[in-house]
Amino acid sequence: MNFGQIVTAMVTPFDAQGEIDFPATRNLIEYLIANGSDSLVISGTTGESPTLTDEEKVELFKFTVEVVNGRVPVIAGTGSNNTRASIELTIRAEAAGVDAIMLVAPYYNKPCQEGLYEHFKTIAASTTLPVMLYNIPGRSAVNMEVETTVRLAKISNIVAIKEASADLDAMAKIIEQTPDHFSLYSGDDSLTLPVLAIGGAGVVSVSSHILGNDMQAMIANFKDGDVQQAAKVHRSMLPIMNAMFATPNPTSVKAALNARAVPVGGVRLPMVPLNEEQLRTLEEVLNAYDGLFV
Repeated sequence: MNFGQIVTAMVTPFDAQGEIDFPATRNLIEYLIANGSDSLVISGTTGESPTLTDEEKVELFKFTVEVVNGRVPVIAGTGSNNTRASIELTIRAEAAGVDAIMLVAPYYNKPCQEGLYEHFKTIAASTTLPVMLYNIPGRSAVNMEVETTVRLAKISNIVAIKEASADLDAMAKIIEQTPDHFSLYSGDDSLTLPVLAIGGAGVVSVSSHILGNDMQAMIANFKDGDVQQAAKVHRSMLPIMNAMFATPNPTSVKAALNARAVPVGGVRLPMVPLNEEQLRTLEEVLNAYDGLFV
């Protein structure tokens, strides 16, 4: 399974009542496909998965598969800290027609490395779909060690990892010690270029909602050997990337999309919208970037 270079962790649009806004979701999908997204992750953290019911997730999977209609891979976020529940949702996601699943490291219950291995191995065995692992110690309170990832990469349908540890040394070891068909993606937008430089495949991104085409241009510059231009584009995008995470994700990126006339509504509690000062700061960053590239 080729997920491409820019995998967008898609926000979930909500209407004024806080329900999934499917017309806005259709519009967002078309916008992302037209603006640099090679694949879409549905119901990840950026999609506010903790506040979506399983029924809402499955409905969202089915709808996205229908709208995408094979144009890009659809990756369903089905991981949790409950192995049985993750298996059940994975089976439903496969029935919905998604192309792959993403499994986050179990959060809160803090399993040991053997527990992590068995968790992912057991879920992978329940599906024929390709699996992307997701290591994010800052949210899950547990770090998947290199040796665990390397073991899991030997399982035939575990084909990639979104690595959000920010540990470039660990990422380099994973790339070196896993089969060539196993892909490592940066889980941090600002590390996209460094991860490419050590052999990574790309990024699972939030900022690509706003910067998708420019991120694609940066990757093209890098692959064409114009490292100076790639670095220049990378540096120019950093203020936007940092702004996307100045508040708890996805509050900033949703505000940015709304400001760019891509309506996605607000966020569900416990997230809260940006206040006036935060919104003003975000708009200043967006306008400054627009000024550079108009």
